Amino acid sequence: MFPLPPEAGNPDTIAHIIQVALAPAFLLSALATLLNVFSTRLGRVADKVDKLRADLIGAGPDEAAALTRRLAHLRRRSLLLDLAVILASLGGVLTGIAVLTLFVGALREGSAASVLFVCFGLALGCTIGAILAFLGEILLAGRGVRMAAGSSGRVQ
Repeated sequence: MFPLPPEAGNPDTIAHIIQVALAPAFLLSALATLLNVFSTRLGRVADKVDKLRADLIGAGPDEAAALTRRLAHLRRRSLLLDLAVILASLGGVLTGIAVLTLFVGALREGSAASVLFVCFGLALGCTIGAILAFLGEILLAGRGVRMAAGSSGRVQ
């Protein structure tokens, strides 16, 4: 298949390649967990949007305005969650490319370090971006809860 370098048969070399490949595997596991959280939250946002849209049908003008504001708030949350999902997915793809580059580079004796560092660095950047987008969504969710809690105590 691929010609193996002379040091490839060395157990220490093989162990080192496996150790280096495990770090991206942990990142992929973390990204999969984040994607699960993001999709669960996006499902909850969608359920709330469906309920508010149904409530909007028979609402009076004042109630319709309040429901429209809540829908706009949920729209911003869903946009941040979309960004988080895109970044986490891109981070996963780049991590996979980094691992593939590592193994191909090890088999071909070529210097694949620059591609490896770029892919893994971009994967980490996307992961950080996804976490920041998720943070923004969490803050918006908290703000929405506070707005709803503040207006629920008013008697009309």
